[in-house]
Amino acid sequence: MRDENNPFAEDTDTLAYVLRASGMPDFPRVELEAIDVLPLRNTVLFPGVILPISVARPSSIQLLEHLKVNKLAYLAITAQKNPEIDEVRPDNVYPVATLAKILRAQTTPEGHVTLMIQGRHRIRLTEYVQTEPFLRARYEYIPETLPDETHQKGLLLALRENALKALEHLPESPQEARFILQNIQGLPFMTNFLANNLPMSLAERQALLEINDIGERAEKVLAQLQSQLNVLEVTEDILNRVRSTLEKQQRDYILRQQIKAIQDELGESPEQSDIARYQEAAKNKKWPAEAQQAFEREIARLERIPPFSPEYGVATAYIEWLLDLPWGEYTKDRFDLSKARKILDRDHYGMEKVKKRVLEYLAVLKLRQDMKSPILCLYGPPGVGKTSLARSVAEALGRKYVRMSLGGLHDEAEIRGHRRTYIGAMPGRILQLLRRAGTSNPVFVLDEIDKIGHDFRGDPAHALLEVLDPEQNTTFQDHYLEIPYDLSRVLFIATANSLETIHPALRDRMEIIELSGYSVPEKLQIARRHLLPKVIAEHGLKSRQLHIPDETILNVIERYTRESGVRQLQRELAALARWAALQIVEKKVAKSVKILPDNLEEILGAPRFDKEEYERELRSGVGIGLAWTPYGGDVLYIETIAMPGEGKLTLSGQLGEVMKESATLAYHLVRAYRLASPEWFKSHDIHIHIPAGAVPKDGPSAGVVLLAALASLVTDKRIRPYLAMTGEITLRGRILPIGGVKEKLLAALRAGIKDVALPEANRKDVAEIPSDLLEGLTLHYFSDIRSLLAFAVEGIEMNLPEAMGIS
Repeated sequence: MRDENNPFAEDTDTLAYVLRASGMPDFPRVELEAIDVLPLRNTVLFPGVILPISVARPSSIQLLEHLKVNKLAYLAITAQKNPEIDEVRPDNVYPVATLAKILRAQTTPEGHVTLMIQGRHRIRLTEYVQTEPFLRARYEYIPETLPDETHQKGLLLALRENALKALEHLPESPQEARFILQNIQGLPFMTNFLANNLPMSLAERQALLEINDIGERAEKVLAQLQSQLNVLEVTEDILNRVRSTLEKQQRDYILRQQIKAIQDELGESPEQSDIARYQEAAKNKKWPAEAQQAFEREIARLERIPPFSPEYGVATAYIEWLLDLPWGEYTKDRFDLSKARKILDRDHYGMEKVKKRVLEYLAVLKLRQDMKSPILCLYGPPGVGKTSLARSVAEALGRKYVRMSLGGLHDEAEIRGHRRTYIGAMPGRILQLLRRAGTSNPVFVLDEIDKIGHDFRGDPAHALLEVLDPEQNTTFQDHYLEIPYDLSRVLFIATANSLETIHPALRDRMEIIELSGYSVPEKLQIARRHLLPKVIAEHGLKSRQLHIPDETILNVIERYTRESGVRQLQRELAALARWAALQIVEKKVAKSVKILPDNLEEILGAPRFDKEEYERELRSGVGIGLAWTPYGGDVLYIETIAMPGEGKLTLSGQLGEVMKESATLAYHLVRAYRLASPEWFKSHDIHIHIPAGAVPKDGPSAGVVLLAALASLVTDKRIRPYLAMTGEITLRGRILPIGGVKEKLLAALRAGIKDVALPEANRKDVAEIPSDLLEGLTLHYFSDIRSLLAFAVEGIEMNLPEAMGIS
């Protein structure tokens, strides 16, 4: 039988037959009326080739019995198209077959018959005369053509040389194969011999058998032989390289073992010294039992791992992380409340609510040492000092300070770490920052918690749920560490600009402390106490070399910045300091520089913002509203106009859906109050516009001013001078509370407003604002629309039927 792993290995029993056929003699033709057809699975027989086969199929056994009885030695050998089919039909065999002679037959104990057959001629099965119990068919010989003698010799030489080369790459090839190849003299037999023994698919062998031109068939076999030779060369090259690598590894291993034996003899084993160092460091650790067990388990594993193994580095990295983490190490809190208050007041102006909360926590901590730390969230617009306040809190408490920026964080592993099965795994940033702090109770700032992202790698907000839950963070599990770590003594302070984008479950775990924007007087004090000294020092100046009066700072605040915080103000003051430094270096001034308001345009350029001022002599149909923005409060002028038409209402000014609904609600209430006749509304179109059309506007707090402006328009009576309004309205005539009260009132003060109408429910919010900030402003509170309109629109008369149910 043929060895599939060695395509040139022939059964030694066939050697004599092959040698006899080395020249492929001209076999005589056998003329029969019909010939028995023996289908073979996955085998194609070529002329001249001797092939041993095993016959076990019942129909094939019957065919051999028929040949034996009739003393016939010839049969047709053809290949099955589908070798899976057991019952052979004419349509499942190839019509081009090989006329073969049975050289020897032998019956096995299992009842199978082993044949030695030799291909003689190619034939075509033209007509089947019998299909049961075996196939018989008429046939015809297929003629073959030979190339010229020179071409034959060239092809024969190329086939022999490539076949011998291929044998060199087969370490277990028999010597008989080389002997056979060297003795084959004819091109037809060399071609058929190689075609029979090269590894090819059944379809490829059958295609070669069907080629009539011997030269073309030889060229196809040569191409297949060359391809197989390339594969063998590449395989041998790979095996040589692998063998070389293994030999080097074995040599290195032996050398390392010898070095280890010498070091052990001298008592200088580096692995043992590492393990001893780790065990010595572990004696001083105050870690829990789980950490001790994990350490001992990893040390025992390390002792069994060869030092050159990749697992050795993984184990040592894990042990070093265990030893580096500050298990049970805490900084001593400073319980001097007066000193803590001085530190907070020194670094930040205002922010009384946050300072009070920190001092309360410190007082309780002084009474109860093991109190769990609160989870605070400082929420407010950019630049109001949320992050810097957290640093001051750390100093006031006498704790270490660490900060983790969450903006744009997408990967959950940044919080929980990677499992040790991954290459390059390490703990999450929570434990990394604790190791850097060297203590388990730092002030830990989670900056920009509202800007966490999420994608296919997970949602970091969900991982933070365990970190920020006082009931769970006592046993925080990092994926890398895989043992609980106590975070309950860490004072987490998160910062955010918006609460809407924070996950609700995460928001529920934090104590929200709102930091509103600064008023102009507050900005002046912050600039004078904090920003200006810092800017002067950063620019190499001394305090006596630069003098900026309060009037100049106020001009910078009102005309060059428009923000809730003070970042832009600091940049503008830095520009003033640079200009002063240039004057001093160029010796244009003697010793100091004084910057007056008149110098600002020369230094900072033209004012970027016009000072908000009240517009006098407003016509009827125009009202003043108050709005909240991320940069503070603002004043909105609501403009309305009526024109002959069909009773349509038009809105403009890039209004959001909620504000559009408020405008529609105000329009319907004005009609319900019968401030004009129904005929007037049917014959007039009304247009409501809010200036600054490029700026999106939304929210329900403009409801009262929209209502007042429409009431003023249809009655042709003006709104009270110097009056601004804010509040949400309902169809029942109620006025509901709104947010951003402080920012809106400060905006009214900046614009020169004297009176502000607020919802009655916002009276409690005003009580939290320092009274000195509202000096010069008179506040009026209303809970229903009727009383508001009576106050806001001068001389208005309303005839509202009681049955309509409107207040």
